[in-house]
Amino acid sequence: MTKTQQVRLARRPSGLPGTDTWNVTTEDLPALGEGEILVKIDYISLDPAMRGWLNDVRSYLPPVGLGEVMRSLDIATVVESTHPDFAVGDAVSGTFGVTEYAVSDGKGVTKIDLGVAPGPTWLGALGMPGMTAYFGILEVGKLKAGETVVVSAAAGAVGSVVGQIAKANGATVIGIAGGAEKCRILTEELGFDAAVDYRGEDVLHRLRELAPEGIDIYFDNVGGDILDAALANLRRGARIVLCGAVSAYNDEKLRPGPSRYMSLLVFRASMTGFVVFDYADRYPEAVAAIAGWIAEGKLKSREHIVAGGVAQFGETLNMLFSGGNTGKLVLAL
Repeated sequence: MTKTQQVRLARRPSGLPGTDTWNVTTEDLPALGEGEILVKIDYISLDPAMRGWLNDVRSYLPPVGLGEVMRSLDIATVVESTHPDFAVGDAVSGTFGVTEYAVSDGKGVTKIDLGVAPGPTWLGALGMPGMTAYFGILEVGKLKAGETVVVSAAAGAVGSVVGQIAKANGATVIGIAGGAEKCRILTEELGFDAAVDYRGEDVLHRLRELAPEGIDIYFDNVGGDILDAALANLRRGARIVLCGAVSAYNDEKLRPGPSRYMSLLVFRASMTGFVVFDYADRYPEAVAAIAGWIAEGKLKSREHIVAGGVAQFGETLNMLFSGGNTGKLVLAL
């Protein structure tokens, strides 16, 4: 019998999740049945969307239930198997949750090749953030060469890949990030054409200086005032890709909507939301393309890895809302 430490949802938070949001338990896992695998979790993905999963509201996924193991996408190693498609030692990706070990029937579990990229990259550029970036900018944004693209939360897991995909496809790319160091990384390491520090610069006027003819695509990860700044700087026919609104995820009351939404009318622009799961049948296409750009040196995958146990999950998750990470945030067990 295998013992595992797990993180369960103890209460639904109001605002930023606190220590009382979580309950760390130790459980005995059942022996394997036919067609099952036992996996050891190596890396846990931490994503802004996790905050939304804690709210008891209707969304694209059901909320995590009280007392349930916290939902997460993980990279793991198969340590025992009665499943014909998985062997001991296989590296796999799956939604196993915030736990040290897990039993699975193999549904939704994918074998990954650690020879192509290390485990954390399979949670970043080759994982859900990469899939989100790829389909968001190319399918929803309908990117064309020569266009001007602005990305918010550009130093984060999704934004950093969005900008690099846009550059690889011939766009001029402006990133918005918090702090001089993140802006330096965008321009000097990731190849962005320019960066705006929302903590130290007037975003609306800086975008007007950097894109005097207007923005063709704004990829929105934050919402709020930065979304309004982008709306004020659109070009005719612009597309706004709604991916997330991290600035509001911990708000206790709903904020007013965008104040400059009439720019959509003036500039004949569109604002479209999407959920990456809608493109699940095309993930192999995106993985192949992104892996190719990595091999060609056109795309760099950045991971911010925190080493610890599952008990560190809560404090590590909150780094996403303080701007404490650069690139994909991963908890390494």
